[in-house]
Amino acid sequence: MTRSRARFTITVAQPFRAARAADGRPEGLRYGAAAVSVTRAVSRAAAAIVTAASLLIVSRTVTTVAASHPPIPEFHTSDRCIACHNGLMTPSGEDVSIGYDWRASMMANSSRDPYWQASVRRESLDHPESTAAIEDECSICHMPIPRYGAKLRGEHARVFSHLPFAADKKEGRAAADGVSCAVCHQIGRQKLGTADSFNGGFVIDAPADPNARPEYGPFEIEPGHRRIMLSSTEGYRPTQSDHIRESEMCATCHTLLTQALGPGGRAIGRLAEQVPYQEWLHSEFKGTQSCQSCHMPTVSEPSPITRVFGAPREGAARHLFVAGNFFMQRMLNRYRDTLDVAALPQELTSAAERTIQYLQTRAATLRIEALQADAGMLRADLVVENLGGHKLPTGYPSRRAWLHVTVRDGSSRIVFESGGLNPDGSIRGNDNDADASRFEPHYAQVRSADQVQIYETIMGDVNGAVTTGLLTGVAYLKDNRLLPRGFDKRTAEPDIAVHGGAVDDGDFVGAGDRVAYAVPVPEGSGPFTVDAELLYQPIGYRWATNLKPYNAPEPQRFASYYDAMAAGSAAVLARATTSTRP
Repeated sequence: MTRSRARFTITVAQPFRAARAADGRPEGLRYGAAAVSVTRAVSRAAAAIVTAASLLIVSRTVTTVAASHPPIPEFHTSDRCIACHNGLMTPSGEDVSIGYDWRASMMANSSRDPYWQASVRRESLDHPESTAAIEDECSICHMPIPRYGAKLRGEHARVFSHLPFAADKKEGRAAADGVSCAVCHQIGRQKLGTADSFNGGFVIDAPADPNARPEYGPFEIEPGHRRIMLSSTEGYRPTQSDHIRESEMCATCHTLLTQALGPGGRAIGRLAEQVPYQEWLHSEFKGTQSCQSCHMPTVSEPSPITRVFGAPREGAARHLFVAGNFFMQRMLNRYRDTLDVAALPQELTSAAERTIQYLQTRAATLRIEALQADAGMLRADLVVENLGGHKLPTGYPSRRAWLHVTVRDGSSRIVFESGGLNPDGSIRGNDNDADASRFEPHYAQVRSADQVQIYETIMGDVNGAVTTGLLTGVAYLKDNRLLPRGFDKRTAEPDIAVHGGAVDDGDFVGAGDRVAYAVPVPEGSGPFTVDAELLYQPIGYRWATNLKPYNAPEPQRFASYYDAMAAGSAAVLARATTSTRP
């Protein structure tokens, strides 16, 4: 460490790119390969760990404030964590490596997400006088490390100055790390669960000692092992705290209350853009299941959380952050070179497949009831149940789920279809996909092929016109997303309220929806078979298409990606089939 009167410089160790094995992973970090012999005395083993680590590091310097100032938050990038938190195997041989799981998640790729980049650019072009504030706000939870640094310097954070990451020698690596290990694990209890914590209002705990920065986790760490981590990380101290497993942690970034902007950047309204935490609070899942219990599934057997001195622990969580954006995981994989993706191809492929499996087993059920055909009319009820602890879909308003229903006659000819997906990602019969100024209403009964039950939000501007501009929307013209069990739409707060035709639909209730179908069919051509699917898109056609008029690299790039992949933009969440009697 070299000191000067005004400031001091810390030399920080940084892993270099080790030779990769046949599976693409660094040779020394594969599947539990021992870094040191742990059969020696603890003191000798600790020394060996430091020695072995030194073989895998080169130096990088991070400049901080004068030594006489109070310590401020600092961050290591994920490469410092992965060395010890990979190569983790359960007794049955399952690889539960924290680093490999995380780097294929949307958390790790939050700053690479080309849809996010395109959306930030679109909002900046719509509201040019507010560009600096928009980039600062949008970087809080997508580029948190450089944004936190800008905040401490009293500056607005920038998004596009860090892109491409390789060109930014100063902060590109930190920007590329997305929601990194050292971000979540340094968030303290302060303000959690309060309105001040939302919109990325988390607090990174300032250390009392710059050589003992708390990094929070759910397990108590033996004092000797704590000292080893303090040494190997140059001052980060593992600290047990239960708040790391509480939903209020997630709510800091996944509760977004957006201010709409008018001429001159003037605030003209407010919209609850994303409020899954508040939806959860209004459900029966509150107090029984946390965000982490679903999205960070628990390892089913005792497993280590570190490769060195990793004692088997009950209740370790997979850092998969499994959710709903399989489409973006596939897009990141397909355009990995342009987007500077770090996760290996097989990791992103597995992550996308895991996401779809999660959706198909944990999101919803679908069944067909009261099927009958008589006098040229087929009638049936479709019952959809939301299995999750928030609305389905939830989060960013580009997401939608809908019913695709097909009726075939006795010769297997299609005689009715509602909700088919076109190759360009649009839904046949959906007013909004055909015309940006219109939208499909909520239906209690579907009677024709041009009526489609779509569970979605539709935003409106100050004039009541349909919009996909986040900073233009001031209200929801429609919100009929499927409600979780225990959700009472009559007592819901305005931020989580139901809007549109679903408000007065007595069959649209907590846990799901019942939709009646009464459609014409040819007489005497039965028996009829009804096939129903609940389909889901993370990014709906209109949300992607509305970016095309923006003459900027990021919207144009994303639009081209979407067009190339649109045929695979949807996944089936649930299916049901039944037939009338001959």
